[in-house]
Amino acid sequence: MDNVTTDGRSARSRLLDAADRLFYAHGINATGVDAVIEAANVARMTFYRHFGGKDALVAAYLQARDARWRATVEECVTAAGDDPGARLLAVFEALRTWHADPRFRGCSFANAAAELTTPDHPARAVVTAHKQALRARITELAGATGHPAPCRLTDQLLLLIEGATTTQALGTVSDAVDEARAMAGDLVNTRTTTPRNAGPLR
Repeated sequence: MDNVTTDGRSARSRLLDAADRLFYAHGINATGVDAVIEAANVARMTFYRHFGGKDALVAAYLQARDARWRATVEECVTAAGDDPGARLLAVFEALRTWHADPRFRGCSFANAAAELTTPDHPARAVVTAHKQALRARITELAGATGHPAPCRLTDQLLLLIEGATTTQALGTVSDAVDEARAMAGDLVNTRTTTPRNAGPLR
């Protein structure tokens, strides 16, 4: 078992590919290191040389997914052109791309957070960073639209994103991304808002 295969993939790349397939499909806790090593076709010592243990592999698996997600978002934002509203709503086009994957079974970061209950697990920091980065990017895009309450708009869009992802995975809402995208469009196009703690109109 060589470190580099004939197609040029390194042992580390094969381990991450195997981890991505197995952790996402079957869960992190249900997938042992031996299954990843076998699927990657590497020696056990090769695995430990690259990652040292399962915790580091889980963190690296999520970091790789985070990088791919961010790249997908930026590709969709760029493709949306110069209109600020279209650029903001392009996040839902990125979501549509990920949901179209035949392997789709929900948000890998939410799934990991549910499985990894130890607060100091290195992968939990990756989950937090991923969610914070998404919030920051949406806030930036929302601010560019001229919406009167961009931070509240960000909260609303994040709720739509998380809700669409969960309901799509569970099959409880048909065309979840399309529905979320339509609601997001209404929110983005709203130019007047009622303060969150406002009393009844008189």
